[in-house]
Amino acid sequence: MRFIFTKWFIAIVILAILGVSVFVFISSQKQPEIKSVPSPNNPSPIYKVIGTSVEGRKIESYSYGKGDKLLVFVGGIHGGYEWNSVLLAYQFIDYLNKNPEIIPNDLTVTVIPDANPDGVYAVTSKVGRFTIANVSTSTKILASGRFNADGVDINRNFDCKWKPTSTWQSKIVSAGSAVFSEPETTTIKNFVLKNNTIKAVIFWHSKSNAVYASECEKGILPETINIMNTYSKASGYPAIRSFDAYAVTGDAEGWLASINIPAITVELKTHDTVEWSQNLAGIKALFEYYGQKKD
Repeated sequence: MRFIFTKWFIAIVILAILGVSVFVFISSQKQPEIKSVPSPNNPSPIYKVIGTSVEGRKIESYSYGKGDKLLVFVGGIHGGYEWNSVLLAYQFIDYLNKNPEIIPNDLTVTVIPDANPDGVYAVTSKVGRFTIANVSTSTKILASGRFNADGVDINRNFDCKWKPTSTWQSKIVSAGSAVFSEPETTTIKNFVLKNNTIKAVIFWHSKSNAVYASECEKGILPETINIMNTYSKASGYPAIRSFDAYAVTGDAEGWLASINIPAITVELKTHDTVEWSQNLAGIKALFEYYGQKKD
């Protein structure tokens, strides 16, 4: 009896050793990487690098929807000086990732979150996403972040009444050596000219607390007035037809007006908040406007 028990005990030990060996072997094998596949109800955006900055940082776009009318939203053209416009754009991207169904079937939405990444880097020391904690508190550094790495105010470098120098508040600023001399402005220009379905472009800035129309030398486009009023009414930002605090030349919005593309400037109230609920209301109002509008 003792002999039989010993045989069973030895057999069990051998089986246990074999089982552990098999487990270790299987565990040691490289397992296939499991990648999440976007579902039809939550598709991934189309991501593109549409250009680079003076210092080689990426200028990126994220596109959603499959409609034949394109709305474009741009943050950060004044870099780290208006860093909250960049965070607003990224929050909008996050919102679209979670709520893609908000986009009407006939629309495509493209977000360019950071049109001046060198200016953002000067203030945050970050490439791509950042948090408020990364933002410098130095007024000198914040002001320097308005410009690109060439020291150019890129929102004075577009082809609308361009001059080599322009103004910002009471300061004289560089507008570049020529129209579209800067890689950031060339990136925006090329993106616009390659996409002939653009219906409107919305630029987020800070901090004048208003929605401004755009114009160059032929006045304000009627459609620009419509979208200015639409965004203003929904968001609560005052609608103002023309910016007259000081003379501005070479701005992106004016250039778009000159090629018959409606553009508005949405100026946040402060430099340090994204005012999400107000801007989401404005965005939804534009979606409704263009979702119903028949060309």
